[in-house]
Amino acid sequence: MNGQEFEAENLPAEDQAAEDEIRFNDKRRFNEQGERVKVEVKDGGNEERAENPERTKSPELLKVEAALKETALRCEAAEAKLIEVQKRFEAERAKLEAETAEMRERMKKSLEQRAEADRFNFLTTLLPVLDNLNLAIEASERDSSFEHLLTGVKGTERSFRQALLNVGVEPVASVGELFNPEIHEAVDLVACDPEDEGKILAEYSAGYTFKGRLLRPARVQVGTVVNAGTAAE
Repeated sequence: MNGQEFEAENLPAEDQAAEDEIRFNDKRRFNEQGERVKVEVKDGGNEERAENPERTKSPELLKVEAALKETALRCEAAEAKLIEVQKRFEAERAKLEAETAEMRERMKKSLEQRAEADRFNFLTTLLPVLDNLNLAIEASERDSSFEHLLTGVKGTERSFRQALLNVGVEPVASVGELFNPEIHEAVDLVACDPEDEGKILAEYSAGYTFKGRLLRPARVQVGTVVNAGTAAE
C-alpha cells in the first residue's frame, strides 16, 4: 500500500465521502463497479479511457485456468482418438463380415459340388445294373426257359447289391441274430425251442444302413418260448 492510498483510507469521514464521490463520478478512471480502468494519455494531454478495466489475476486463478485448458485439450485429443478407433473398428467389422460371407459362399459351393459328385458316382454304379437287366431281357427273348430267366435276374440282383455296397449301403443282419429293436421290426412271434428264444427265425424284407445310419429296419419273425401252462389256457 503506497502513501496516497494510506492517506485516502485514513481521511476524515467528510473528506472520505468527497474522495468516494470523485471516484464514482470520474468515469474516465473508474467504472460503475468502482474498478480502476486504464487511461491513455494522448498528445496534447488529453486522456482516453480504455474499454476493459485493469484487473490482476491471482496465481491460483491462473493455475486453475491453465489446468482447465490442459484438460480441455486432453478431452479433445481423447475424443479424436476415440473417433479414429471407431472408424478402424467399423472398417475391421466390415472386412470380417465380407470375409465371412465369402467363406460361407465357398463352403456352400463346395458342399453342392460334393453332393453333385456323390450323385454322379451313385448313378455311375447303377449303370451296370441296367446293363445286366437288359442282357437278361435279351436272353429271355432268345430263350424263354425259366433257368435262363432266373440266371439273368440273379445276375442283376448281384450287380445291384454291389452297387449299393459301393456307395455305403449295407444289409442288416437278421436270420439267426438276436432281435434288436433298433434295427429290426418284429412282424410276428412264433413258438420255438428255448435255445432260439429272442432270435430271428425268418426275414420278410431286408433292412439296410447307409454309412452307419439306418435306412430302414429289417422286417422279421421272432421266436418265443411258450410254457405249458400258457399253452393249456
